Amino acid sequence: MELWTAFLLGLVGSLHCAGMCGPLALALPVAGNSRGAFVLGRLAYNAGRVVTYACLGAIFGLVGQTAALAGLQRWLSLTAGILILIGLFASARLGLAAPITRSVAALKSGLGALLRRRSLGALLLLGLLNGLLPCGLVYVACAGAAATGAIHRAIENMVAFGLGTVPLMLGMTLAGQAIRGAVRLKFQKLIPAAVGVVAVLLILRGLALGIPYLSPDLSAASAACH
Repeated sequence: MELWTAFLLGLVGSLHCAGMCGPLALALPVAGNSRGAFVLGRLAYNAGRVVTYACLGAIFGLVGQTAALAGLQRWLSLTAGILILIGLFASARLGLAAPITRSVAALKSGLGALLRRRSLGALLLLGLLNGLLPCGLVYVACAGAAATGAIHRAIENMVAFGLGTVPLMLGMTLAGQAIRGAVRLKFQKLIPAAVGVVAVLLILRGLALGIPYLSPDLSAASAACH
């Protein structure tokens, strides 16, 4: 997955984040008594999320790099793309978002003490934990990161994904109100399309058709490394 794809996935997917994690983000404590401290606290929260995504990128990048060294990178990419497509259709049919919604609610209730702490450290920690919430979009981003076949590229992809989610999430927390339900539902229609594009790109990459950037010959690249 290219950096721009990861960023766009995060940007479009942040509409989903606003619905799933919006209640938690809007319940964040205020660090300090000034407007500057308020903004800094929201930045710390979002920075925590991006740091967690970067750590996930390192983990999945290690998996992808191991697969690449074993000559399995194209199969990893193909498998990831196919599984994402299957998950996309299954989610639409089975309503798999419900468990995620319940997880967010459970986390919010379980972090009551942390939500009452008015410090930058608490907000950063909340962001770090928020990044670990079960989320289909994060799983898609992790699959794309693993398919890069290199730890540093996987980290870059996950950071790009995280940065893509920041504008909407930061704007929402600064505004102090959730996005109107009708507007969110309208634009959420873009999310399956974005996930589908990522899946198709991963499958094309795995097919190794020899198309520069889109479907490079991974077998040739692997042979060149040996």
